[in-house]
Order: sequence, then C-alpha cells, then structure tokens
Amino acid sequence: MKKIYHSLVLAFAMYSKIPTPRADWEKENMRYVMCFFPLVGVVIGALVYGWGWLTAQVSVGVLFRTAVYVLIPVLVTGGIHLDGFLDTCDALHSYADKERKLDILKDPHAGAFAIICGISLFVLNFGLWSEVSMHGVRSLAFGFVISRCISGWSVAVFPCAKDTGLAATFQDAAHRHIVGAVCGVELLLVFAAAFFVEPLGAACLVAAASFTLAWYYYMSRKQFGGITGDLAGWFLQTCECLMALAVVIGDFLWF
Repeated sequence: MKKIYHSLVLAFAMYSKIPTPRADWEKENMRYVMCFFPLVGVVIGALVYGWGWLTAQVSVGVLFRTAVYVLIPVLVTGGIHLDGFLDTCDALHSYADKERKLDILKDPHAGAFAIICGISLFVLNFGLWSEVSMHGVRSLAFGFVISRCISGWSVAVFPCAKDTGLAATFQDAAHRHIVGAVCGVELLLVFAAAFFVEPLGAACLVAAASFTLAWYYYMSRKQFGGITGDLAGWFLQTCECLMALAVVIGDFLWF
C-alpha cells in the first residue's frame, strides 16, 4: 500500500503543480504512477466544468470565458505536456533522420517550428473553446481524463524509442501488464460515464481519441522508432485539441 500511495503522490508531483506530500523518487515508488495519471485529468475536467457552470450563471464575456478554459490545463499541469508537444514539433519539422530527431527532442532550446506550432495550437484551441456549448463542456471534461488514460496505457504498451528518458523509466519501473490493464479499465469506465452524461459528445470523443492514438502509434514508430516522454506530451495535447474539434463539429451538426 505504501508503494501505491507514493505512486499516487508522484503522479501529481510530476504531472501537475498541485502541492503534494513528499515522496521518494525511487523506481519502486514509480511502479504504478501511470495508473494515477488520469486523476490529474479529473482535476482539470472538474475545474473546466465548474468554470463553465459558473459562467452560465453570471454574465461573463466570451473572450474571458474562453481564455480561462484554455489556460486551466496549463495552470494545473505547469505546461509539462505542452513542452513535449513543442519539442516534438521541432523534431518533426527538421525532416532529419531518427537519431537526429531524438537529439532534437533533448535540446532545451525552442526552435522556430516549436514557436509556430505552439502559437497555432493556442489559437486553434481558443477558437474551438469559444464555440463549445455546455453540452460540449460536459463532454470535454471527460476528455482530459480520457487523454491521460490512453497516454498511460500507451507508455505501458508501445515500444520506446530509446532506453533512457521518462517513458523508458516508467516502462522499466512499472509492471507493464498491470499498468496497461488498469489504464484500459479506467478508460472504459470513463467512456461509459461520458456516454451516460452526453452520448453524442462521448461518440465524438471516441472518434477523435481513436484517430489520434492510431496517428500517434504510426508517427512515433516511423519518425522516431518508438515513443518518448516528449511524444507522449505531443499525443496528449493533440488528442485534447482534436476532441474539442470533434465535439464542436458534433454540436454544430446536431444541436
């Protein structure tokens, strides 16, 4: 139980800015971190839904409402996944070989394509969230959990591009079969809850998440030879953006 508790604490310590008790950063304590990773998404989803509910009760301008929607995930996570997204964009746009792309992922400097893609991501997310109805907000609140369930599952199941780095550390420390099974069960439960609350929105989430996962697997194997921590961040940011796009399209067609 102590190791499970430490895994829970480390999940929030690593993937959020939420204050946590002290835990030892040992491999044994990192064994089940990915099982608790989706709980960070629960916090984000609750805050996003709470903000949507609050702004539905009081008069708030669409620009301010949308800005908070977009910034909540960044404020909760500290931008750790966004960092991976930017590094991956730099590597992908280098059109270099696999080894050079992996070197670019390790480079702490931001290149031109990282800046361009980062700005584009925020602009697109801002535009999408400005169009999201409360039906969509209820669905997308689950999306932050879904993206993390899939990300945790992929770290346990997908091959790593290298033997070092964050993703490789988790695969080495984790009981991969248990972590993969737990994340898979969590994903099914979240999908079931989303379908119960908003069936149409849940269908949009499933479609977008499935497409992004397939794209993630193909791209990571072809371009990098496997996944890394940065690529996992790219997946999470891309998945959440495409889920928002799918929900907005669903709202437009059926509501």
